[in-house]
Amino acid sequence: MTLYTALLSVFVVLQIAVGLWIGRRMRSAEDFFVAGRNLPAPLVFATFLAANIGAGSTIGAASLGYSVGLGGWWWNASAGLGSVIFALWAGPKLWTLARTHHFLTLGDFLEWRYSQTIRVVASILTWVVSLSILAGQLLGASSILQVVAGLPKWVGAVTAAGVVVAYFVAGGLLSSAWVNLVQLAVKLSGFAIALPLALGTVDGWTGLRSSGVLADRYFDFTGGGSGSTLWLIALLAPAFIVSPGLVQKAYGAIDARAVRIGVGANAVALLAFAIVPVTLGMIARVHHPHLASADLALPVLLGSDLPPLVGALTLASVFAAEVSAADAVLFMLSTSLSQDLYRRFLAPDANDGQVVRVARWSAGIAAAAGLGMALVLPTVVDALKIFYSVLTVALFVPVVGALLWERPSSVEALAAMGVGLSVMLLLSLPGVSQDIAGIPPVVGGLIGASIGFGGAAALRRTR
Repeated sequence: MTLYTALLSVFVVLQIAVGLWIGRRMRSAEDFFVAGRNLPAPLVFATFLAANIGAGSTIGAASLGYSVGLGGWWWNASAGLGSVIFALWAGPKLWTLARTHHFLTLGDFLEWRYSQTIRVVASILTWVVSLSILAGQLLGASSILQVVAGLPKWVGAVTAAGVVVAYFVAGGLLSSAWVNLVQLAVKLSGFAIALPLALGTVDGWTGLRSSGVLADRYFDFTGGGSGSTLWLIALLAPAFIVSPGLVQKAYGAIDARAVRIGVGANAVALLAFAIVPVTLGMIARVHHPHLASADLALPVLLGSDLPPLVGALTLASVFAAEVSAADAVLFMLSTSLSQDLYRRFLAPDANDGQVVRVARWSAGIAAAAGLGMALVLPTVVDALKIFYSVLTVALFVPVVGALLWERPSSVEALAAMGVGLSVMLLLSLPGVSQDIAGIPPVVGGLIGASIGFGGAAALRRTR
């Protein structure tokens, strides 16, 4: 494992060095929060795709490929579908409003359209549930270090957290966008080389189908004919339209055209990439059918069944995926706390230096809290489901409603959040969703949020 450890160490140092170097160019809070609103389309593409190809898109999708087969394609494909809508509609509209009104966070938009109350509720919800997705990224990175260097789970998670905090606090979105470009180059090249070589170990796609290890259901895009993985569309597509971290990255674009092109190219890349980790997970099933955890499918395959140099490069690619997604979460958490809560309510007269300092400290606090969750959550997919479920149900209807309708009130937004989350919680109780036509909790939550928003609007109009 010396080659693997050496290459990964070099890559870690490179990421930190680039982040610190770019961080020297940061001059204001606007640089930290939205990169000076100066990101061209290629950097928008890089920072979006780097954030979107994380633990769920690699370790998690390969885990689904290992467990259910081609149905796992929907994990990344659903994110791609949501990104298409963001690129063509929500993103340019939000960018235009942000440029006009100087928004730095999604909370700024929500207060402008609704009220301070909605800003606070959304910020608190974002903080609470975002720790779970941060934990998911750290879990993914720790599984790589577990295979490469034999590090215990907690040591790997601490190492990954240290790397991302080191370069993120240097310059916020300004640093992250450039580090993401480096990470993306490593990710895509690693997977592009690894996939054909991995298929070669099972004599190609035909050999994979005739291996005798994978049942027919593994080659069904619905996850075995039951539609059990199609619910991923409802779980993930809306989240990639309203995620605070992605919205704030869009704010950093130089113009609305850069949002459309950059995010649109990211969507196409996600749809194409979706098959890669799933196929690798299926190949891992053939070679290692009795792994203790499906989360180990990708790192074990790369570390055991590919030429050492290719395996090392691709393991570095996966580590880059987890770290880049983790910095997107830290960005979301630190900017939310410093701008939406600290500057807005605790210290309205705070200058840029004070706000950035709070953002940096909050990034460290978030990383520590995410570490705690990473040590208790069992798998990457479990961690990410928590985040996407709550984010989708709580924010999708209020944000979309605010973009479609110019006169919503905080009553509609609170009704959507309250009813939606309550319905989702009810359906999450053991056996309940199966008793109600098999409705997945996140779908029921979205329906409840829509009813709550529409019902509150109708009542307000009758008064």
